[in-house]
Amino acid sequence: MTIDTTPQKTAEPIPSSTGTTAKHRIASIDIMRGLVIVLMLIDHVRERFYLHMQVSDPMDVDTTSPALFFTRLSAHICAPTFIFLAGLSAWLYAHPSRGGVRSPSGFLFKRGLFLIVLEVTLVNFAWAGSFGTFWMQVIWVIGLSMIALSLLVKLPYWLIGVIGFTIVFGHNLLTPITFQPGEFGYSLWTILHDRGYLLDSEALRIKISYPLLPWIGVIALGYFAGPLYARTVDALTRRKVLMALGLGSLALLLVLRGFNIYGETLPWEHGNTALQTVMSFVNFTKYPPSLDFLLLTLGLMFLLLAAFESRTNRALDALQVFGSAPMFFYIAHLYVLLICYQVVIWLVGPNQGALFGVEHIVWIWLIAAVLTVVMYFPTRAFARFKHATNIWWVKYF
Repeated sequence: MTIDTTPQKTAEPIPSSTGTTAKHRIASIDIMRGLVIVLMLIDHVRERFYLHMQVSDPMDVDTTSPALFFTRLSAHICAPTFIFLAGLSAWLYAHPSRGGVRSPSGFLFKRGLFLIVLEVTLVNFAWAGSFGTFWMQVIWVIGLSMIALSLLVKLPYWLIGVIGFTIVFGHNLLTPITFQPGEFGYSLWTILHDRGYLLDSEALRIKISYPLLPWIGVIALGYFAGPLYARTVDALTRRKVLMALGLGSLALLLVLRGFNIYGETLPWEHGNTALQTVMSFVNFTKYPPSLDFLLLTLGLMFLLLAAFESRTNRALDALQVFGSAPMFFYIAHLYVLLICYQVVIWLVGPNQGALFGVEHIVWIWLIAAVLTVVMYFPTRAFARFKHATNIWWVKYF
């Protein structure tokens, strides 16, 4: 395999959906986003058409089938990748390929507010078909992380890295701290570290599904990693660094997890079979993401980014299309799933209690494969429109 050692082009003055300013976008980053978008689609199809076989987080190894377990596990890479690359893209925005350094603070703040508004409007309605309960999930936490980064970027570059490492590696020490509803500090701690209901009344319910604090660490580390994609760094050097980061993360995970030292609240156990043992070993806490969860997902992300430095096939080109308009894909696919589910309920009716669900996990992958093809064409059309237009709000998609 031949590796292109010419520097990848970065930003021109038009902001992309995550803060990168690029007419000439970095292919490997878009491919990485595209891959996790497809994995996200599979998981969201599962939540629509396999909800009768719901899984908890962390997943119960004793009651969850291996096929469902690993289908769910594959989606764990999505949130860490989106948030890390959001931080990296912010650095690229601040360091355009032509011209001097500029502050990304204003763009990050406005982008973060925009995402929070999307979460409580379009995204919440797409999931529930109503506004009974507001689920503050991944788009919300990306938005808050961007707002936090808009403040952090005012600090010295090295200090941003220190803060990121400290949060990611140290937040597990906060696990014993808990608050009960009604206690002073409960609301703040629910937002920062322990998922729960911020408000639970007959009139309004707000559930914090993605606690914020660890994700601030992830986005800060993404910003700190930005110089890897500077024009002065050739692709071969970047690939070596990414490989070292990936292998180092996974090696540290093996030590910490293997001896149940630190980084995860749930120790792994030997199962009745080798497969159950593996499932227990990789069964990490996601809400909030434990250190072991982040070592696994970010470690794999680093290795994939290294592999994507050299594009060699049309499949990667298709993933790049998805990754060049991620917010459009995210919003659109939720409504496609909502409409598809309502049509099936209307035509067939519920077959799993009050729900409709397919009988086998294989159907989830097949439905997702069909929807991936269907979503490709509108996503490609919107990506071309977004990169050609000067309409300011379109850039936020």
